[in-house]
Amino acid sequence: MVNALQRIDNKVRLLRQTLLPTEVHYDDLDDYRDIIAAIKCLDVRGAPAIGIAAAYGLALAAQRNNVAGIDDLPPFADEIRNARPTAVNLSWAVDRVTTRLRQEKPQGHQAIVALLWNEAETIHAEDRHLCRAMGEHGAALIPDKARVLTHCNTGALATGGIGTAFGVIYTAHQQGKQILVYADETRPLLQGARLTAWELMQAGIPCRLICDSTAAMLMRQGGVDLAIVGADRITTQGDVANKIGTYSVAVACHHHDIPFYVAAPYSTFDESLVNGDEIPIEERHADEITRGFGRLTAPEGVEVYAPAFDITPAELVSAYITDQGIRPGKRHRS
Repeated sequence: MVNALQRIDNKVRLLRQTLLPTEVHYDDLDDYRDIIAAIKCLDVRGAPAIGIAAAYGLALAAQRNNVAGIDDLPPFADEIRNARPTAVNLSWAVDRVTTRLRQEKPQGHQAIVALLWNEAETIHAEDRHLCRAMGEHGAALIPDKARVLTHCNTGALATGGIGTAFGVIYTAHQQGKQILVYADETRPLLQGARLTAWELMQAGIPCRLICDSTAAMLMRQGGVDLAIVGADRITTQGDVANKIGTYSVAVACHHHDIPFYVAAPYSTFDESLVNGDEIPIEERHADEITRGFGRLTAPEGVEVYAPAFDITPAELVSAYITDQGIRPGKRHRS
C-alpha cells in the first residue's frame, strides 16, 4: 500500500493527495510550517494521518528552530494544533508528544529533537497496529458477497496503516470474501472518487463509484447490505463527526434498516465532549464548491455554506469498530 507520509532522515516525505489520482508526487519537507500548510490544503488528510503529521511537525519545529528547552515548544505546538479544528487526532497527537516531553525532561536541543522524532515514529507505528486490529475485528461484520457502501476516504492515504473503514474492507477482501464496494464520490472535493476508488482499484477490490445522491436510491433498490465509514471525532455518548454527507448516509441506512458502522481507533474518541453539538465544525472556503478544481461552476458571488463535516447522532450507529473490538451502537440489534 502507498505511504501517505513517512520519515526520511530528518525530513518528512509527504504524498500530495490533492494531485491524485492523475499524479503521484511526494514532497520532502523540513519545515513544520509546510506540514501545517499541507494539513490545511488537504495534501495530508484523514484524522489518524493528520495526527501523525502533527507529531512529525513538532519534531521539525524543534529541529529547525533550535529548541533547547521544553518551554520553547508550546508556541509551535499551538500553531500546529490550530491547523484544523474538527479531527481530534491532531490535538491528541500534539498533547501526547508534549506530555511525553515533560515526563522525560530531556536536556538540550539534540535530546529534545531525538525524543520528538522517536515519539512521532511511535505514534506512526502504533497506528499501523491499530488499523490492522480494526480490520481484523471489523471484517467479521462483513459477510461473503456483501455489497458495502462507504463515504469519503479511510484507507492508507488517511492513516498510518491499511486504514479504518477501508482497512475493514481490505481485511475482508484478504480473507477471500467476495465483496463489492460502492464508493460515494464525496462532494465537494471528491475524496471518494479521487482517493477511495483509486485505493480500491490498487488493492484489486471490486468497486463502483456513485454520486453522493445515488446512495439512498441504491439502498431502496436493495443494492446495499451495510455501510461503513470512518470518523474524525466521537463523543462519549457516541455522536460522530465525519466528512459532510455522512449523516445523510446514516439517515438513509436507518430508514432502509441497513447496518451503519463507524470504524475508528481509540485516539478518535474524545472523552472531553459529551455530545456532537460540542464538536467544532470546520467551514471551508467557498471556492471549494463554486470553483471546484479551478473551474467556475456557480454564479459569481453566490453565498455559500461549506461545512467540511457533519454530526451523526449515536442513535443512528449500529456499531463502532475499534482497535479493542466491536462496541454495539444504539441501533444495535442482538
